[in-house]
Amino acid sequence: MRDFGAGFGYLVRGQKWVGGHGRWFGFGLLPGLVTLVLYAGALVGLGYGADDLTAWATPFADDWSSPWQGVFRGALTGLVFAFGLFLAVITFTAVTLLVGQPFYESLSEEVDRSEGGEVPESGLPLWRELWISARDSLRILVRVAFYGILLFACGFIPVVGQTVVPAIGFCVSGFFLAEELTAVALQRRGVELKERLRLLRGRRMAALGFGVPLTLSFLVPFVAVFLMPGAVAGATLMARDLRGENADRDEDPEENDREGGNLPPFGGDQGVHQIPHWRRNP
Repeated sequence: MRDFGAGFGYLVRGQKWVGGHGRWFGFGLLPGLVTLVLYAGALVGLGYGADDLTAWATPFADDWSSPWQGVFRGALTGLVFAFGLFLAVITFTAVTLLVGQPFYESLSEEVDRSEGGEVPESGLPLWRELWISARDSLRILVRVAFYGILLFACGFIPVVGQTVVPAIGFCVSGFFLAEELTAVALQRRGVELKERLRLLRGRRMAALGFGVPLTLSFLVPFVAVFLMPGAVAGATLMARDLRGENADRDEDPEENDREGGNLPPFGGDQGVHQIPHWRRNP
């Protein structure tokens, strides 16, 4: 659970970062607003058409007596809409990132710059970056669709389908949402999809801690739009740690504290701090 908390910490730090950089927050809102309008229209259409879709897909239930026909088709309609919402949550990020590739890449670079060290650049033309992003998003969507169909089928299992299955669904959504968001920073570093997934599986609980709360918050209208800039910033911070880019800063915490004025130089009268760290840790 500690790693889960660390993942949530990246999300919080990302929101704080954009909160302190108002220009970048406004800059990152634009792609989400465009995508939200498109998805809102699609979900409204699904809401109106789900009943007809269910009736068309279950002609064998036309002759069922009441109330069994209504109960069966009502439950199936709910599952269809839930499945559509599940796909919307996952693909919303992918589509928003695709629409806002130049916006979010610039934001991610600024986060790297604020953290110090090098600011990686892909060196690829925009059309090539868009192609790679679209290709990887499609690969993720195939994986998500597989899990979605499996969970959809499991939803018919009594009790388990109404309790355990939704919880697993949110975990699946959260993991792949974390992948989509960290891809902004990792793709600039030349990290391929297979390696990105390996890195996240190595920190699975951190990925869930980052992605699951974000997935839940994305269910609230308009929240996704306002959280996206901070989510990209937090994912960049997470990507840096996944790649060990902050390791050098953490190798000698005493030296970092001394530079920040928290510890006296060697030779002071602070006990253990008089001994060089290479003597204390052979």
